[in-house]
Amino acid sequence: MSLTTRTDDGWSTTRFVVLGFGTAGYACADSLLQAGAQHVIVLDDRDNEALRDKAQILEVLGATITLGEGSTATLPPDVDIVVTSPGVPPSAPLLAQAAERGVPIWSEIELAWRLRDPANAAPWLCVTGTNGKTTTVQMLTAILTAAGHRAVAAGNVGLPLLEAVMDPEPYDVIAVELSSYQLHFTHSMSAHSAAVLNLAPDHIDWHGSMDAYAADKGKIFTNCQVACVYNVADKVTEHLVEEADVIEGCRAVGFTLGTPGLSMVGLVEDLLVDRAFVEQRQTSALELAKLEDVNPPAPHNVANALAAAALARAFGVPATAVRDGLRGFSPDKHRIAHVAEVAGVNYVDDSKATNPHAAQASLLAYEHVVWIAGGQAKGATFDELVIAAKDRLRAVVLLGQDKAVIAEALERHAPDVPRIVVESTDTGAMEIVVGEAAKVAQVGDTVLLAPGCASWDMFANYGARGDAFAEAVRVLAD
Repeated sequence: MSLTTRTDDGWSTTRFVVLGFGTAGYACADSLLQAGAQHVIVLDDRDNEALRDKAQILEVLGATITLGEGSTATLPPDVDIVVTSPGVPPSAPLLAQAAERGVPIWSEIELAWRLRDPANAAPWLCVTGTNGKTTTVQMLTAILTAAGHRAVAAGNVGLPLLEAVMDPEPYDVIAVELSSYQLHFTHSMSAHSAAVLNLAPDHIDWHGSMDAYAADKGKIFTNCQVACVYNVADKVTEHLVEEADVIEGCRAVGFTLGTPGLSMVGLVEDLLVDRAFVEQRQTSALELAKLEDVNPPAPHNVANALAAAALARAFGVPATAVRDGLRGFSPDKHRIAHVAEVAGVNYVDDSKATNPHAAQASLLAYEHVVWIAGGQAKGATFDELVIAAKDRLRAVVLLGQDKAVIAEALERHAPDVPRIVVESTDTGAMEIVVGEAAKVAQVGDTVLLAPGCASWDMFANYGARGDAFAEAVRVLAD
C-alpha cells in the first residue's frame, strides 16, 4: 500500500485497523475518517464507559469499534494497514500476525506524515533522546515563536501531531517530540532537521536490546533534509548521524558545552555561540544568547538550549530570536524546579528524572546534595551515576520499590555516604522523606528529588510525586 498524502484516492478503499483506543488511537481513527477512509476498525482489550462514549462518536462517522478482553488477539482478514498506538510492543499478537502476513504497520507519526497536505505542509523539526526531549521541544517552540513563526510543539508533547497536520490553518513549522516507541513503526518521515540529544539504557524491555533502542532513535535522521544535530559528548548520537541515510546536502551539526569546533554550537565563557550557520564559521562564531538567558542554567538544560538553538538556526531563525525565546521560556513543573529555600537549604523538584541518566545530569548541577531517590527502576542500574556523583552527595534518602538497587550501588561505590531508608509507602511517605533530608542537610546544600526511577509503585505519575514533595517542603517551612 503506497498512500503518500491525504489527497491520494486510495484512502477511501484502504482497509485500516487501529490498535489501541487511547488518546492516540482515537486521534488516528478520527483522522483517517476525516481523510476519507471508509473501512476503519478500532480494537482495544479495555472496555469502560469513557471508551464506549468515544466509540459512539466514531461509529456515527462510520468506524467499527470492538472493545473488551480478547479484542486484539487476532488480526482481522483483508486488512491493508495496521496503525498502532505508541507503547504497544512489536511482540503483541496482532502486530506479530501483521508482520507475518506482510501487512504494513504504521505509527501515529507515520500516519500524520502521510496525512499532511502537500500544498501547505509545515516542515518538521524533530527531537528525540533518552532525556530532555520535552524541554528542548518547548524551548525550540519558544524560539520559533519569537522569530514570528506560527509554531507549535506536537507529538509526544503538546498538541497531538495529527491535530497539528490536519489543522485547517497551516502552521509555519512544527516542533516534534518523538519517542523510541513512535519511531519504531515510522518509515517515510523526512524531517527538515532533527536532533538526538543523548542515549542511555531505557525501555530495553520493549526494544529487546540497547542496540535496537539506539537504532529506533536513529530513525529520526532517515531522509533528514538540512541538519542532523548530535551531542558531541555522546558518541553514539554522532554514530547515528554517520550511519543515517539522509537527503544529499544535509549537514551534521554538533552541540557541546565546550568551545565549539567547526559546524557546531557551544559555549565560549558565558555565551552560547554558533559556528555552524554563519558564513565566517571558519574563523569566528556568532553570539546567540548568554548563560543567564537559560532557565535554569544547569548544564543539562544548557545542552537542551543549544540543541534547540541548532534546530532553530537550521530553519533560518535569527540569533536575536534564539536569545528572546530562551529568555521567555520557563520549564514545566517537576523539571529541576526550585520549590523553596528553608533554613538556608534549597529544595529542588526534578521528579521528571525517571531514569539514572536523567538523575545523574540533575545531580551534577549542584555542588552539595541530599539526594532523594527510588521508585521503580525498570531494570536500570545506578553504578555509573553513583561513581559520577558520589563526591557531591551529603546523604541519600531512599524510598520506593527498588530502593535496594540504589542502596547496593552506593555500598559498592560510595560506602561512606550516609543512607536513610524510608520504608513507608502510604500517602505521608514523602513528608517523612523530606523531614529526614532536612535533618542531614547543611546550609548551602540542595535537597534534590531526582528519583532515577518511575513513580508508579507509590504515585499516579511523576507529577503527583513532585507535588507530594513540594507539599512536604511547604509543611517543613511552616
